[in-house]
Amino acid sequence: TLIVAMILLVILFGSLNPNYMSGSNLTNVLIACSLTGFVAIGETNLIIAGQNDLSPGSLAAFCGTLAALLLSKNVPFILTVAVVLLAGIATGFFNAWMVNKIKLEAFIATLVTQNIMRGFAYIICDGKPISISNKTYLAIGKARFLTIPVSVWLMILAFVIFGFILSKTKFGRSVYAIGGSQEAARLAGLNPKRIITSCFVIIGALTAVGGIVFSSRMNSGQPAANVNLEFDAITAVILGGVSFAGGVGDMFGTILGVILNQAFNTGLIMVNVSTFWQYVARGALLLFALTSDFIRKERREKELLEASMKNIK
Repeated sequence: TLIVAMILLVILFGSLNPNYMSGSNLTNVLIACSLTGFVAIGETNLIIAGQNDLSPGSLAAFCGTLAALLLSKNVPFILTVAVVLLAGIATGFFNAWMVNKIKLEAFIATLVTQNIMRGFAYIICDGKPISISNKTYLAIGKARFLTIPVSVWLMILAFVIFGFILSKTKFGRSVYAIGGSQEAARLAGLNPKRIITSCFVIIGALTAVGGIVFSSRMNSGQPAANVNLEFDAITAVILGGVSFAGGVGDMFGTILGVILNQAFNTGLIMVNVSTFWQYVARGALLLFALTSDFIRKERREKELLEASMKNIK
């Protein structure tokens, strides 16, 4: 269904603007997908586990700004990347602590973090973008391999690795289990708190990578950047078939959802849709994704009920 929708989307926007189907634009779509893709991978794990994270946009802005600040102080490239990754991981632990220890709903906990990290992003740079001149760092967002940007290859690699982890490992099966029922997973010998912590740490680290890629591409750390990043990532994940109720979904669907979502956003820009109407259109796309998720959930429950009735007979 997603593939058909993608084809129809390309035909629609291609007919309205022939440049939409050009090779350079398709490459630009993939480049734009890289940041959303990293966050969407983390959101896939979290949502399947019955959680969610609203802080990636602010965290990505903070990580990009932090990297720019450290590089401006002549901190070595490797150490800068390490510090930024640690900041993302620490944020993941903080979110997990609020969810596991003080029992906040993930929606509320990560909304807290969203505001805190955006504030820190402005504080460390005094509200002004910081330019980046380190060539090694800038190569992350600008270098190409086989004509495809390195940032896109990094996203593809992340999808492959975490897709394998989710579908083929004990950890992945545990994520599905606690998304289905935390209590049942606990009685089966799993540790839901540890798994949830791991999921929050993963999305924190991946968001930090996304912040590095974005700031490298933009030549600067920008505290006001990446607003609504989590909105696009969650839309893509739900479009990809991950159930917002938890326990259902896969990484391949997320890949298609990310591409479809970005192709939609890029198409709106290329056909000169007003910025204000773009917000409406994106909201409508999320509503469509959630409605589709509700229909899929109802269908699954009906099939399970029918199967159980057959077993009784």
